[in-house]
Amino acid sequence: MMGRGVVTALTLLSLLLLWRETAAIEVPQDPKILQDLKQPPTIIKQSVKDYIVDPRDNIIIECEAKGTPVPTFSWRRNGKFFNIGKDPRVTMRKRSGTLEVGFRSGGRPEDYEGEYQCFASNDYGVALSNKILLRVSKAPLWPKEVLEPMVVSEGSPLVLPCNPPPGLPPPFTFWMNSAMTPIPQDKRVSMGLNGDLYFSNVLAHDAHTDYSCNARFLFTHTIQQKNPFTLKVHTNEPYNDTSFNATDPYGGRKVAESTPTFLSPSGSESSKMVLRDEQLLLECIAAGLPTPTIKWFKKGGDLPGRKVKFENYNKTLKIVSVSEEDAGEYVCMANNHLGSIRHSIFVQVKAAPYWLDKPTNLVLAPDENGRLVCRANGNPKPTIQWLINGQPLESSLPNPSRHVLGDTIIFRSVQMGTSAVYQCNASNEHGYLLANAFVSVLDMPPRMLGPKNQLIKVIENNRTLLDCPFFGSPLPELRWFKNGQGSGLDGGQYRAHINGTLEIKRARTEDEGTYTCVANSILGTAENQVRLEVKEKTRIVRAPEHRSAVRGSTVRFDCKVTSDPSLSVTVAWTKDDKPLHMGWRLRKDEESLTIPNVNEGDEGTYMCTVKSEIDQDSASARLTVLEEASLNPSVSSALPPDRPDPPMDLDLSDPAARSVRLTWIPGNDHRSPVTQFLVQFEEDHWEPGVWRDLFTYPGDLNSVILQLVPFVNYQFRVIAINAVGRSEPSRPSPRYKTSGAAPDSIPRGLRGWGSRKDNMEITWEPLLDLERNGANLHYSVWWRRKDSGDEWNNVTTVGSKHVVHNTETYVPYEIKIQARNEFGPGPESNMVIGYSGEDKPTDSPTDLRVSKVDSTKANVHWKPVDMNSVLGEFKEYRLYYWRESSLVPGLTFTKERKTKGFFSTAADPTGILSDLVPFSQYKMFMVVANSRYESPPSNTVAFSTKEGVPDAPRFFRINRRSFDTLHLEWDKPLEPNGMLIGYQLKYQTVNGSRVGRPILETFLPNVTDFTLRLPDRSARYKFYLSALTQVGAGEVFAEESPHFANEENFTDATGLVTTGWEIWNLTVVCNSHNANVSWRHNLPASSSDFVIEYTLDSDKSVEVVRVNQQPPIRLGNLNAEATYHVRVYSHELNSVSSQITSCVTKSAYMDQVDIATQGWFIGLMCAIALIILILLIVCFIKRSRGGKYPGGGCVTGFTECLVRDKKDLPLDPVDHKDQDGSFDYHSDEDNKPLQGSQTSLDGNVKESDDSLVDYGEGGDGQFNEDGSFIGQYTVKKDKDETEGNESSEATSPVNAIYSLA
Repeated sequence: MMGRGVVTALTLLSLLLLWRETAAIEVPQDPKILQDLKQPPTIIKQSVKDYIVDPRDNIIIECEAKGTPVPTFSWRRNGKFFNIGKDPRVTMRKRSGTLEVGFRSGGRPEDYEGEYQCFASNDYGVALSNKILLRVSKAPLWPKEVLEPMVVSEGSPLVLPCNPPPGLPPPFTFWMNSAMTPIPQDKRVSMGLNGDLYFSNVLAHDAHTDYSCNARFLFTHTIQQKNPFTLKVHTNEPYNDTSFNATDPYGGRKVAESTPTFLSPSGSESSKMVLRDEQLLLECIAAGLPTPTIKWFKKGGDLPGRKVKFENYNKTLKIVSVSEEDAGEYVCMANNHLGSIRHSIFVQVKAAPYWLDKPTNLVLAPDENGRLVCRANGNPKPTIQWLINGQPLESSLPNPSRHVLGDTIIFRSVQMGTSAVYQCNASNEHGYLLANAFVSVLDMPPRMLGPKNQLIKVIENNRTLLDCPFFGSPLPELRWFKNGQGSGLDGGQYRAHINGTLEIKRARTEDEGTYTCVANSILGTAENQVRLEVKEKTRIVRAPEHRSAVRGSTVRFDCKVTSDPSLSVTVAWTKDDKPLHMGWRLRKDEESLTIPNVNEGDEGTYMCTVKSEIDQDSASARLTVLEEASLNPSVSSALPPDRPDPPMDLDLSDPAARSVRLTWIPGNDHRSPVTQFLVQFEEDHWEPGVWRDLFTYPGDLNSVILQLVPFVNYQFRVIAINAVGRSEPSRPSPRYKTSGAAPDSIPRGLRGWGSRKDNMEITWEPLLDLERNGANLHYSVWWRRKDSGDEWNNVTTVGSKHVVHNTETYVPYEIKIQARNEFGPGPESNMVIGYSGEDKPTDSPTDLRVSKVDSTKANVHWKPVDMNSVLGEFKEYRLYYWRESSLVPGLTFTKERKTKGFFSTAADPTGILSDLVPFSQYKMFMVVANSRYESPPSNTVAFSTKEGVPDAPRFFRINRRSFDTLHLEWDKPLEPNGMLIGYQLKYQTVNGSRVGRPILETFLPNVTDFTLRLPDRSARYKFYLSALTQVGAGEVFAEESPHFANEENFTDATGLVTTGWEIWNLTVVCNSHNANVSWRHNLPASSSDFVIEYTLDSDKSVEVVRVNQQPPIRLGNLNAEATYHVRVYSHELNSVSSQITSCVTKSAYMDQVDIATQGWFIGLMCAIALIILILLIVCFIKRSRGGKYPGGGCVTGFTECLVRDKKDLPLDPVDHKDQDGSFDYHSDEDNKPLQGSQTSLDGNVKESDDSLVDYGEGGDGQFNEDGSFIGQYTVKKDKDETEGNESSEATSPVNAIYSLA
C-alpha cells in the first residue's frame, strides 16, 4: 500500500516537471462572441454569512448569478433541499435566486431561522453561495427583580452589576439615573466592558443619586432600563453636603486608605483569545484609596504604538486590526502611594482562514493545459477541500485530464464536455472561505469581429493602422497579405501587432491596395479584407489676407484650395469663431468670399475652413472698417456719425405669469445704424433705483417678449447701441409685477465639513434675491450617516449654515437641501457627501529609510500608516528635510528646512527626493497629513549625497596688463559639490566664426590666477574655465579677452607698456538710488575712456559703465540699503585700475537734498530781502514826513511786524500746548530777548548782537498810548550813533533804519 502511494507521488511530481501551462484565453467583450459563448454560472451577489434580520420586515436572502444559458436556482436549508413551492410565504424573484419571505398573512420570522445555501445551475456546472446563517434580531425584556439598597462603607470599592438580557445582536449598555441623566464617569467611577459599573472607592455623595443600567437594541431602536440601584454609604463621621469639594472629597473626615486590588479581572493572571484583523480589548479595573492609576506593559517588547489606544481613563487597552505579532503577555499595573499590584493577560491570536491565492475562472481550448490554485492561511492551518459542481471531488467521476495536488488542480490536455464549476473550501475552527471558479473548455473556429471589406482612406506620409480584430479557441494565428500575394507582411515599414493590427509607418501611394488578414487554427480559417487608399493632403494655397476697407466699399477674401481629386471638400466661413450667415448681401464661391457695401457690423476676424472626409485646413484674416468716404469732405466733417437718440414710447402688453411684451419706437441713429438694443430693468424691493442689464436684442427689432422671474415688481428702459456708442437710456416703462411661485433654483455650493473634530458644518450659498420667487424664504436641510440606512435628520433654517454636533471624527454624511417659500417647496438638490471634522493623525510613518542615493537625489521608502489613523482626508506623506552640513571642510551655508509631499496609498510606498546639493549631509523625517493636521514625526534619517561636479567659479576676470600678456584671476565656486582637485582652463583664438585649436591648462585647487603670454598681440581669445572634482568638470565660465585699443600710444621701442600710469583717490558717495564717483589719475588725455565696475554684495552681480568724461560721475538705478563694491580702470589699459572702495546706499526715505542749493529756497530768500528793503524805504519816507514822535510810528510798526514774524519761527524745540491741545504762542519765548532773523543754510538760527529790548534796557522800556517807545529809547539811539557799529555781525534792521535817517 505504501509503495502504491510513493508511485502516485512520483507520478504527480513528474507531471509537474513535464507540464507546460498555456496562458488562459481572454474572451473579448464583443456581443457577437458573448451571445454564442456557453459559460458556467458565476455567483455575482449574495447575502452575508452571518445574516441578522429585523422581525418587523420581510426576510430577503439574496442570490444572483450570471451564465449562459441563464442559470436556474435552488436552495438548501440546514443541509436539506428547501422546497420553495410548498411554502406560500416564500417567493423567488424572476431571473434571480433571491428569496423573499413575507408575513402579511401571518407566520413567525423565528420559524425561518437556519442555515441557507444557494445553488445556481446550467448545462455547464453548478455554482454555490456561502452558507448563510439566518437569525432574527431579538430584544428581550429585562427580568423583573426587586433590588435591595446597596450598603457600603465610605472608601470601600463597589460593583453594580448590569447583566443585560442577551439580545441579538448584543445591546449597547450605559448607566443613567432615574432623571435620565448620564452617570458621570472618571478615573474613580467607570463602566467595564461587561456593562457593570465599578467604583474604585465610594464617596459619601455617591448616595445622592440612584443608578440604572440601560440597554439599547440597535435593530429595534428601543432602550430598556433596569430597576435602579440605591446606595447607602456609611461614614465614620457626620457628613455635611457643603463640605464636599474636588480637592478634599472626604470633607476633612478620616477615611481608611487601602492598597490597590483588582475588581476586574480577578486573580494574578488570565488569558484572552482574539482573531486576526479583529479588535483586541484588555481591561483592568482596580479598587483602592486613593484611586489607583493604571499602566500597561508588554513583556518582551514594546506596546505597538502605531495601533494601541488607551480608553476609559487608561483602564482599557485597545489594539485595532490585530496581527500575529500582537500575541504575548500584557501586564497591567495598578498603584497608589500605598503600593501596587499587577495582573498578566496572555493574549493568543488565532485566525480564521484568509486568502493567499484565490482561484479564478479558467477558459481553455481543447488540448490546452491549465491549473486552479487555492491557497489560504489561518491559525490553525486551514484544511483545503475541493468540490466540483457542489459535490466533493473525491465522489465525482474520474477525469484523466485532472490531477489534484493539495491546494492545486492541474488540467492537462482538456477535452470538450469537461466544463464545470469548482469550489474551494478553506476552513478551520474559526471560520471558512468558499470560492467558485469555473473551468470552461471552449472550442470556437476563428471569427472576424470587425466590419467586412472596410475601406480606409488616409493622408499621404501619415502613420496608418489597419485593424483586424479576431477570436477563436484555440487562439488562431493571424497573418497579413497585400493584393492576395506574398508570404505575409511583417518587417520593413510594416509591423504586425499581436492584437491583429497592421501598422504602416508612412503611407505612400504605392501602399494602396487590398490587404487581407487571415486567422488560422486547427478548427478552421477566417479572413477579412481592408482596402487602403492613400490621398493627397488638403491645403489652402492662397489664404485670406488682412483687409482695411472704407464703409460702403466691397471686400474680397481669397481661399483657394488644393486637395485630392477623389475627395469632395467643403469650404465654410466663420466670423469671430461663429458660423457666418450669407444672407442676401454676402457672396461665396469656391475660392473667395465677397462682402459688398461694407459697414461697421462687418468688422471682425474671418476664417476659411476647408474639410474633406479625412482631413481639414484653415486660415484667417481680419477686416477693419474705416470712416465713410465722402465726395464733399466739408460736409463729412460737419456731420460725423454720432450716438443714437434714446428709444421712445415704451409700452407693455401680453402679460403672463413669467413674461411680458415690451415695445418701443427707435430714436434717430445719427448716420450710424443701430446694431443692438439693450433692455435694462429695475425692481423696487431688493435694490431700488439700481438698473441692471436684462437682455440684448438685434438692432432691427423693436418689440420683444421678456422672460421674467416671479415675485418681482419690474420697470424697464431701453438703450440703443451703434458703432459710435450708447444712447442715453429711455424713459422707464410702467411697472409690471409678476406673481409668486415656489423656488426654481437649488442652493449652490452645498458642502459639509468639520470645523472641529466632533462636528460638521453644513453650508450653502443662499439664493439670490431674484431667485427667491416669494416671501418667507427658508431652507430644509437633511443629513444622515453614509451607508448606515438611518432615517434622515432634518432641520429648517433661514440662514446659510447649520452645525451638526457630537459627530464621530471624519465620517461621511449624505446631505441634501431644498429651498422653500410661502408658495411651496423648490426642487431637492442632488445628494452630496460631506465629512465631519478632522483630528490629529495618531500614527506616524515608520521605518523611514533611503536607497540609491546619488549626488542630487535619493529614493525614499517608508511603511505606511493605517488610513483609519489619519482621522481625516488623507492629503500626503510630507517629508521634511534639510541640509545638515557640507562634507567640504570649512564650507558655510544657510540651513533651510524644506518639504516635499508624496501621495501614495500603496502597500510599500516610495518616492524620489531630488534637487539635493551634492557632497552634503542631510537629515529628514516624515509625517502624514490630513487637511488640517500633521501626525507626530517618524524616525529621523541621516544620509549623505555623493560627490558631484562643482558649480561655476564665483567670478572670472581677464585683465590685459600689456600687449603680450593677459592676467586671469578667479575664485572658487560657491558650491564645490565635492573636494576640489583643481581647475581646468581651455582657450582658443577666435576670429569671427573661425576658432583655433583649443589649448588645455590645469591648475591645482589653491591656484586662482594665471598669466598668459600672447604669441600674437592682435589675436582675440575665448576662455572656458571650470572647476574639477573626482567626478569631473563642473559648470563652465566663459569669457573673451578684452580689446586693447590705441596700443601704439602706450608702447616704447621694446613693445612693453609704459609704466607709471595710475588711478588713485577713488571716492564714492552713496545716496538711496545713486552715487557720485570721483577719482584722480595721471593717464594722458588720449586715454580718457574709463570703466566703472560696481558689484552688488548681496548677489555678486557685476555692472560696468563706460565713461569718456572726467570725474565726478553719477551712477544711477542703485538699490536702497545695499552694499556696493566699486573700482575704476582704464578702458584702453585694463591693468591700470584703482583700489576697490565700498559704500552702502541709504534708505529710500532718508534721501536728503542740501536746501541751500535748491532754486526755490534761493528765490524765497531773495523775495524776503526785497520785502525788507521795501519796508525800509517806506519807513524812511514816513519819518521824513514827521510825526508825534520822530520815527516812532515807523519803528513801532516795523517792530510789531518783526515780533509777529518772530512768533511764527520755531525758536523753541518743544511745542508748548494748552491742556485742550491748542498751541500757546505766549510761552517763555516771549520773555526772551528778540533774536536775530538771519538763518544759515543748514537751518541753524544764529543770535544777533542787536536786540530791540536793548533799547529799553532789559525790557524796562514802556509803550505810549499809540504803541511807540518812550523812556530811554533816545538815549540808546545817541549811544549807537556815537559808538557806531563795532560788531562783526550784520547790522540789525533797526540799526539800518537809523543809519538811513
